[in-house]
Amino acid sequence: MFYKNNGNYTVESVTSGHPDKICDQISDAILDAYLTLDPKSRVAVEVFGGHGKLVIGGEVTSTATVDYEKIAREVYKEIGYAAKEDRLEISAHIVTQSHDIAMGVDTGGAGDQGIMYGFATDETPEYLPRGVVLAHKLSKRLEEARKTKEISWLKPDGKTQVTYTDGKLNTVLVSTQHIAGVTQEEIKKEIIEKIINPLLPDSEKTSVKIIVNPTGKFTSGGFEADTGLTGRKIMIDTYGGLIPHGGGCFSGKDATKVDRSGAYMARYAAKNLVASGYGKEVLVSVAYAIGMAEPLMIEAVNEKGEDLSDIVKKNFDFKPTAIIEKLGLRKPIFLQTATYGHFGKENLPWEIIEPLS
Repeated sequence: MFYKNNGNYTVESVTSGHPDKICDQISDAILDAYLTLDPKSRVAVEVFGGHGKLVIGGEVTSTATVDYEKIAREVYKEIGYAAKEDRLEISAHIVTQSHDIAMGVDTGGAGDQGIMYGFATDETPEYLPRGVVLAHKLSKRLEEARKTKEISWLKPDGKTQVTYTDGKLNTVLVSTQHIAGVTQEEIKKEIIEKIINPLLPDSEKTSVKIIVNPTGKFTSGGFEADTGLTGRKIMIDTYGGLIPHGGGCFSGKDATKVDRSGAYMARYAAKNLVASGYGKEVLVSVAYAIGMAEPLMIEAVNEKGEDLSDIVKKNFDFKPTAIIEKLGLRKPIFLQTATYGHFGKENLPWEIIEPLS
């Protein structure tokens, strides 16, 4: 098994209002805006925010022009930070893509060197580890309960974490921002009844240890309390740190950046291998050199240690332009990936299951 470590592991997720995720969403919203107007846009945009300021920086080559400040403010408001005290001073510092990089990308080569990994397991319908799925569902429920006002005192920032021991759910931790004046007892009661319990089977409800807001207070959140940065939640974005990560983040990057497209294709290959019965768990690894179209390495292995590399090479083309074409990565589909993981969502093209030859 790749990640189970005798069934002992912990994974986490965060809500859309977490400072790092605010930045991821703004980066991907800017990317989508460019792709909407010019599908061949090359975009590498990162965002740093905190304490009343938001800085947008990066490199863009495109025929389109977008309003960075307007996009950032719309995303910020949609998340839930619309009050007067949440207003931001926004500055943008964008230049064109380096000519040295463009020379390689223009010929169909990779936009950078790097290593990417894709993973799938038959443990859940999402083909993801059970803990990763549960952590994301808990965070997403916090957002849903806030936006529908099912829980009136919730505010946008929040984190969830789950721990498994010997393969069984041991602990659920929820830390959620709230308005002033609500008691810790009320917070814990509603979080258990409306967020946690609906996601657990009866057997786990009676045995799990539940921790809610362990400091006893979480009224200050978002950019008021902390800084955020694009790409700082790469483990939450992928597989919870349970398998290797190549190091590159995803948000704000167009698909010529193989950090993103290569990882998506590796996930697509791994999921289809599991779905086709080549393993209960499959790990796919790929490596690139900047400016070169053919990967330096493509490897795949299942939980038994069986080498599936030849099957991957036969069925999947990992050249950057082929990935973009196969998965339709010039479309503005990326904002939806910036929260609650880039994998396991049925409507994304790298999650589609197709028969292998």
